[in-house]
Amino acid sequence: MIDLRPVGYVIGLLVAILGATMLLPMLADLGQGRGHWPVFLESALLTLFVGGGLALSCANGVQQGLTIQQTFLLTTGVWVTLPIFGALPLMLGATELSFTDAYFEAMSGLTTTGSTVITGLDNLPQGILLWRGLLQWLGGIGVIIVAMVFLPELRVGGMQIFKSEAFDTFGKILPRATAIARQISTIYIALTMACTLTYLALGMSVFDATVHALTTVSTGGFANYDSSFAVFSGLPEYAASFFMVLAALPFVRYVQMINGRTTPLLRDSQVQVFLMTIAALVAVSSVVLVTTFPHHWEQALRESLFNITSIITGTGYASVDYMGWGSFLVALFFFTGLIGGCAGSTTCSVKIFRYQILFSSIRTQIRRIRSPHGIFAPRFEGRTVGPDVMSSVISFFMFFVVSLGLVSWALAMTGLDMVTSVSGAATALANVGPGLGDIIGPAGNFQSLNDSAKWILSIAMLTGRLELLSVYAILTVRFWRA
Repeated sequence: MIDLRPVGYVIGLLVAILGATMLLPMLADLGQGRGHWPVFLESALLTLFVGGGLALSCANGVQQGLTIQQTFLLTTGVWVTLPIFGALPLMLGATELSFTDAYFEAMSGLTTTGSTVITGLDNLPQGILLWRGLLQWLGGIGVIIVAMVFLPELRVGGMQIFKSEAFDTFGKILPRATAIARQISTIYIALTMACTLTYLALGMSVFDATVHALTTVSTGGFANYDSSFAVFSGLPEYAASFFMVLAALPFVRYVQMINGRTTPLLRDSQVQVFLMTIAALVAVSSVVLVTTFPHHWEQALRESLFNITSIITGTGYASVDYMGWGSFLVALFFFTGLIGGCAGSTTCSVKIFRYQILFSSIRTQIRRIRSPHGIFAPRFEGRTVGPDVMSSVISFFMFFVVSLGLVSWALAMTGLDMVTSVSGAATALANVGPGLGDIIGPAGNFQSLNDSAKWILSIAMLTGRLELLSVYAILTVRFWRA
């Protein structure tokens, strides 16, 4: 029988922390003077009470480490539970969302997906807008910890190749997570502050700069306006692109940098391939815009850079409705969303390293066909890729494709058209944000979808954020028998 008390204790603490965070948007509403602050006070008190009570009731089961089963349950349980409480201000506040809509919005925030069901963002109280930004910011740092501590330990999706890459804290999972979290938090906060100051220098208001910095560094994409980032056309697009790229790089390299080692970041093949991929996609997109549409080269470069970077990092900002850029670029954007950033970053989707390992395996297989008696092995970062890593990566790709098909089919069964179903499934599993088409494209949102579709997408966002396999594992009978 699995002891659930350590899992409940950690989840309780995180729920309580979420409740305490609600006091920040309460202060923002007090400062604005629109009278919405009691919503956050009530939500904070309820969340603190439930979270604190759960932690206290499970405190007698606290232990230094977690078993594999407990770790799987914790990673999934946190992302299932936190959106329930994150949804409270959205249901009780000015948005007055239904539970389905509020849970969808909170799940989208905490998984840093960026899909939204809220319209009229321009006129909402500052507290609600700040809360959406905080949800994504907290989700972003949570994703980094999961990617650097839990998924390598659980051998999910090939992430074990990064196990203890930059840390000497071998051993129990919880103490290791605490040690890593301290350094990651420092870097994460520093990036957020730098992004905020940059936005301020480029003309944004203090509030806009703060919220957009929260959602840029987390690669979340929630904006304060229905038109997303289009209201900040010009230099802010370049700044946002720069910080989205920084957030998409492996945070383990930043930890090494503050510890005096700068060369690993420059030599990381993930980083090199990621940057080259962005450069190639931006070049292709810019050329198409200049030659096909009446775009000045600077406008084409800026809009291509911003929107390509936003999609590949899974941020989901949009500065233009790229659905009007023609079928070639629309298809390019769709597949760009399935690439993702580097492992151990705030980004989502498949991730660059998995494509590197996959292509290395293909090259190895071709060489074996040409030279049957030769000895060849796939390599990554100069190291031989073991069969366990290769199996995990191939399994991830297979599960991603199967999941994409199943979610697309399920959405189609709710009455959605094929473009909306497939792009909705892809954007949820890859945690990108906007889909394609008139309904959920960059100029639309998810508000008009029926409740069944929203729950399907919420589950898909959770599954995609936790790299699929960690969620599927707890659905097996063998998991509960172990």
